Order: sequence, then structure tokens, then C-alpha cells
Amino acid sequence: MTAYTATVTVRLKHGVLDPEAETTKQALERLGFDLEDLRSADRFEVDLEAESADAASERASEMAERLLANPTIHDYDVEVDDR
Repeated sequence: MTAYTATVTVRLKHGVLDPEAETTKQALERLGFDLEDLRSADRFEVDLEAESADAASERASEMAERLLANPTIHDYDVEVDDR
């Protein structure tokens, strides 16, 4: 078994209202920043042991699908690094 850190980034799908991002976008624009769009995201770092990086990625994806993300309104990405 090898130690890995899986990073799961969860964000709302395009078209789903994101009031936190909209408020932050408006504040940034008031500060003089010109931006086209802004989306908020949650990031989870999971330390785990697995046979391979692919196995670690599969386990992290299962965690995202079962708890960390709501597939109806969220997209998620998984990145795995050796620990």
C-alpha cells in the first residue's frame, strides 16, 4: 500500500445559482477588478492508503459521489499525489 493525498474540488455546475460567488464578484468589481465570471468551490484533501494512484482516485471519486458532491448540482475533479 502507498500513501496518497487525493484533492477533491467540488463546484456548482454552470447555470446553478451561486450567491456566494456573485456577491464576491460584485465586491471585486467595486474594487476595480474586471472579471468575466467567478465561481466558488470547496476543496477537500483526503489522505489515504491505496494499491495505486488509480485506486486512490477511484476511492476519492466514490467519496465525492456519495457525500462530498451532489451530482445533480455539482461537478467535481479529483487529483491524486503521492504523500
